[in-house]
Amino acid sequence: MRTIDTAALEAATRAAQASPRGRKNVNLHRDEADPSQRLLNAIEPRSYVPPHCHADKDETITVLRGRLGVVTFDPAGTPGEARVVGPAEQVLAVTLPAGTLHSVVSLAEGTVFFESKAGPYRPLEPGEKVGWAPAEGDPQAGPYLEELRALFQA
Repeated sequence: MRTIDTAALEAATRAAQASPRGRKNVNLHRDEADPSQRLLNAIEPRSYVPPHCHADKDETITVLRGRLGVVTFDPAGTPGEARVVGPAEQVLAVTLPAGTLHSVVSLAEGTVFFESKAGPYRPLEPGEKVGWAPAEGDPQAGPYLEELRALFQA
């Protein structure tokens, strides 16, 4: 049996804080070929996740600690639903249907979520990325992240 305890959340958070990307995955599945991909994803507020979709895979995100903003987009890049997810929020988890364009924004230091989707793992394909948002590392990524964060300001 493998457990997810506070020590695991702390270790994932320390790894995310040390990462240049501000996030760190901790795989709970055996390997990339596993038909069920399950992982902890620690994410800090400075981390930018470019909008994307998983063309043929539903994705479930359950926030274990912190606060996470989850936003969907239409194909032109207009934000759709925006939800704050977390253990102290009304929404604890979201499921994104296959093909849903989305991004996530950490709204608190030490945020960790459990993510699950069908395997096997494969990198995003060109059709699952968007052209209307900056890529990770682009100089415009920081300002765009702040635009996304503003969707969750009360």
